Amino acid sequence: MIKARVFGPPGRMRDGRFIHCETGCESDQMNMHSPETMVQPPTPPRDLSEMRLPMVMMRDILIKTMFRKSLTALSDLAEALCVPQHITQELLDIARQNRLVEATGSLNASAGGMPGFQLSEAGKARALDALAQSEYYGAMPVPLDVYREQVARQSIRNIQITREDLTRAMGDLVLPPSLLSNLGPAVSSGRSILMYGPPGNGKSSISNGIRDALGDRIYVPRAVEYAGQVITVYDPVVHCAAETERDDPGSLRRKRGFDTRYVRCQRPTVITGGELSLDMLDLVYNPTARTYQAPLQFKSMGGIFIVDDLGRQAEPPQTLVNRWIVPLEESKDILALQSGEKFEVPFDTLVIFSTNFHPNEIFDQAALRRIFYKIRIDGPDQQDFLKILALVARKKGITLNEDALVHLLHEKYPQIDNVYANYQPVFLIDQMIAICNFEGIPHQMTPDLIDRAWDNMFVREGAVVR
Repeated sequence: MIKARVFGPPGRMRDGRFIHCETGCESDQMNMHSPETMVQPPTPPRDLSEMRLPMVMMRDILIKTMFRKSLTALSDLAEALCVPQHITQELLDIARQNRLVEATGSLNASAGGMPGFQLSEAGKARALDALAQSEYYGAMPVPLDVYREQVARQSIRNIQITREDLTRAMGDLVLPPSLLSNLGPAVSSGRSILMYGPPGNGKSSISNGIRDALGDRIYVPRAVEYAGQVITVYDPVVHCAAETERDDPGSLRRKRGFDTRYVRCQRPTVITGGELSLDMLDLVYNPTARTYQAPLQFKSMGGIFIVDDLGRQAEPPQTLVNRWIVPLEESKDILALQSGEKFEVPFDTLVIFSTNFHPNEIFDQAALRRIFYKIRIDGPDQQDFLKILALVARKKGITLNEDALVHLLHEKYPQIDNVYANYQPVFLIDQMIAICNFEGIPHQMTPDLIDRAWDNMFVREGAVVR
């Protein structure tokens, strides 16, 4: 089962892989402390020539949308196609000249008394033929070259965050100042990061904090077009829309300030773990619908792609990193259509690799050279461990007990050579709460409860009776 963690509303990816969502979308109220950048929005096209799409493709998407959604009003069609109403009218006029669409001769009250439209018999036949070639309908795609220009305007490398931004984004995490000193320049550079160290010390939580530190909004295309093929990009499972705007249905003038073939979103964050395979980085082709879906790293454009638990995947870590060499060095990726044709797409993503293995065990030096920042994440010392324990205890409503703490530090931790990990305070306190609930006693911390919780944190050595 796939357990890729993607920040956004819960759901399932269209290719059947499960996505677990850890946080939902927030409102468009910006965090006043986030490093907001003035991302230049894509401007709406003024006429059909500025759409920069094949005329036949636009006409066919129009009639497929009318057929599939049973739309007749100009305003509804413009909303579905995500283009200005005057451009929609131009497309309708072309379809009428081709005898694919005809006016109904009646006024549409919901559209401010404007005439309605319907497909002719020839239009229905053409819609069915077009759907047999591709089931895609709805929002007009953005040409890949046009999207490339928008990627440059909203590049993740344009972001500059401060120590204050990063510290605030880490929330209640107890981190040494030296770690933030290393993380800050790495995040601001937008270059690749390798975080390594013993398990259970917050590498995933730190990755989440990096996501929160970015904080601004970018524009994600609903779909892009290349060589006449449509590739869907915007995915409500992955992307968190920042706002919803509508046109005035009674006006031909556009009310929105950007090209709504895009969706204004929070910078995306995609986290994959041990389930990551090389085919997840390729275009996903649906042979039934004859449509493409962008791979995960393309959907994370302008945001963060986190490869968690590196070394737990089916492919060796070296193989996975080799797949990223060109994107990491040249800021471009290579994708392939079903026909075998390969084409270049922009790669503007902060890639974070996280592993419990030492880098020298899983990479050669050539691979390590291509990862710009290598940051070790160690466990806390005793002082920081106690800070974390106190924070967790306060949050969960348990009072610290001096006898229990002395027992924990002097009797239990010497058994593991006083090696502390960030996950342990939460684990121990949750165990004690569960025991108290079962025994029907108030939540508390005692030496006996410490012993019972400790037994569940580690597996004791010994013979197994068969």
